[in-house]
Formats: sequence, C-alpha cells, structure tokens
Amino acid sequence: MNDADVSKQIQQMVRFIRQEAEEKANEISVSAEEEFNIEKLQLVEAEKKKIRQEYERKDKQVQVRKKIEYSMQLNASRIKVLQAQDDLVNSMKEVGSKELLNVSQNHNGYKHLLKDLVVQSLLRLKEPSVLLRCRKEDVRLVESVLDSAKEEYAEKAKVHQPEIIVDSVHLPPAPSPANEHAHFCSGGVVLASRDGKIVFENTLDARLDVVFRKKLPEIRKQLFAHVAA
Repeated sequence: MNDADVSKQIQQMVRFIRQEAEEKANEISVSAEEEFNIEKLQLVEAEKKKIRQEYERKDKQVQVRKKIEYSMQLNASRIKVLQAQDDLVNSMKEVGSKELLNVSQNHNGYKHLLKDLVVQSLLRLKEPSVLLRCRKEDVRLVESVLDSAKEEYAEKAKVHQPEIIVDSVHLPPAPSPANEHAHFCSGGVVLASRDGKIVFENTLDARLDVVFRKKLPEIRKQLFAHVAA
C-alpha cells in the first residue's frame, strides 16, 4: 500500500469519525432540546398551577368577605326590625299604663277592685298579721274596705281574720307631666309579712307587667306574624 492509499484510508476514517461525531452531537442537541422543552413545560404548568391556586385563594377570601358583609347587613337589618318591634310593643304597654290611670278615677269600681286586690294578696301570703302599703291618696279608700276584705279572706281560707296594719310609708303617687321620670304607682296595694321576708306586690302596674309578660308571645304573634312568614 503506497502513501496515496494510506492517505485516502486515513481521510475516510476521519470523515467517518466526523460523521459519527456530528450524528452524536445532533442526538445530544435533540435530546437536550427535548429535555429543555419538557422542563420548560413543567415550569410553565407549575407557574400556571401557582397562579390558579393564588386566584382560588383570593377568590375564596373575596367570597368569605362577601358572606361576612352580607351576614353583618342581615344582622343589622334584623336588629332594626327587632328594635322596631320592641318599640311598637313598648308603646302598646305605655298606652296600657296610661289607661291604668283611669281605673282609680272610677271611685266605686276602684274601691271594689282594692278590696279584691287585698283579698288576693292575703290568700297569697296566708299570714296572721300583715303590713299593707298603698298610695297616700288611696289610704282612706283602702281603710274603708279592710273589714270586708278580712272577712272574705277568713271565709275563703277557713282561718281567723288577719291583722292588717296600714303602713305610714306610702307607694309613689300617680305619674304627673311635671315629673315624668320619677317613680310612680297607678294604684293597688303591696302586702308583706310583719318580718318583711314575704312581699306580694299587687299594684296595677305590677299586674300589667305580669299580664303583659304572659301575653307577650301572643301579642308578638298577632302583630308580627306576617314578618315571620
């Protein structure tokens, strides 16, 4: 083999090696491109996922704030409605309180009522000796019914007639425009045991409170049934 043949063979080998190197380089380049695209796609998807999660988190916060605001507005509206209902109910009670003032204006009717209130109080206390307190303007009227009240009580309770002492301390007077915020009493009596441990308040105002509390559910139902519906 002469020098020309050797040179030719060497060139062929060089071309083969170069071709192999180029093919390998292309393979590496293609593989690297694929890996890059895959990694890029993964990064993009990861960022998309983070953006979606952040959007969902913020959207939940917005929804929670909306629910809180709605709940607060709803509660505020309910409070306003309840306040308006309470105002209406209280105004009805105030009307009732004003009507009580007319009771004592009817002398005969009020006298009979005082006797019934004293008898009822005695039946509640069931004490042999009691202290009675009334308004100053009612003292004479109360004293005029004590005998008949004691007699009626004794007959109903099957006991001896009790001792009733009219207290020198009086219940507050009826309300007056000059002193609207002072304590007042529309009429009636308060009886207590002599030791003061048992007290039965049987004033017109106390009876109105009792009746009003008992009837309040029924009153609210009749007034505000359409609201509940």
